[in-house]
Amino acid sequence: MLTQLSHRAAALWTRGRPMERFGYAVAAVLFASGLFHVVVYLVDGGPWEGPVSWRKAVTFGLSFGMTLACLVWVSSYVAMRPAVRRVLLGVFTAASVAEVTGITVQAWRNVPSHFNYEDGFSSAITGMLAGGGVVIVASVLALTILSLRAAPDTAPSMRLAVRAGLVILMGAMVTGAVMIAVGVTLANGGEQQAAYETAGWLKPAHAVTMHAVGVLPVLAFVLSCTRLDERRRTRIVACGVAAYALAALVTVVVNLAAGR
Repeated sequence: MLTQLSHRAAALWTRGRPMERFGYAVAAVLFASGLFHVVVYLVDGGPWEGPVSWRKAVTFGLSFGMTLACLVWVSSYVAMRPAVRRVLLGVFTAASVAEVTGITVQAWRNVPSHFNYEDGFSSAITGMLAGGGVVIVASVLALTILSLRAAPDTAPSMRLAVRAGLVILMGAMVTGAVMIAVGVTLANGGEQQAAYETAGWLKPAHAVTMHAVGVLPVLAFVLSCTRLDERRRTRIVACGVAAYALAALVTVVVNLAAGR
């Protein structure tokens, strides 16, 4: 099974469409940026939490690297026209680069990244991050809708995993939008420090819902390399979807109950 897994994983690159290979390459760079900033943090030190730290450069690089790679991969199981695929993957890739770049630049400037209107450059970065967020939400929503269409060439187990992963990922888009809205409202009201301190209150829910699009399709992918028939694989994936959805729901409820 391990040999089959490695061969099929390698085929994602060798047989991938040009736009998919480009997306994988960019994802690798973003992930490497996150790893690099782990080293920077260990060498430079400083606080991990707070509006000014290396944490965001690390977490945004790692998270966007993984999410971009996963989204490029799962999109290959979604039926759509080639031009639509290029546009969706292109704009999501560009927005991911913009988000990680903006966060990283501000970390090196030793200033807050989000809700920062202290100078013209910081205001431009804040605007870029907000615009990138809108593009990311729109592209994920479009891909989620497309995934609900018939895809006869995709195995039922993978089809279920992709659809569920994208739907749960939309939960991350919603929680992210809520955090941005709260922060912008506070910052525009003159409560800059409150925006830095409280806007990230939904981070646990945001993180859990963010990575379903990787976990569930990987489960289906691994099962496809076993000797189990498709009916059993689909049942196992369905159990995985139910378990992940429950974990995400509990996280969201606890997060909301805890409040800001």
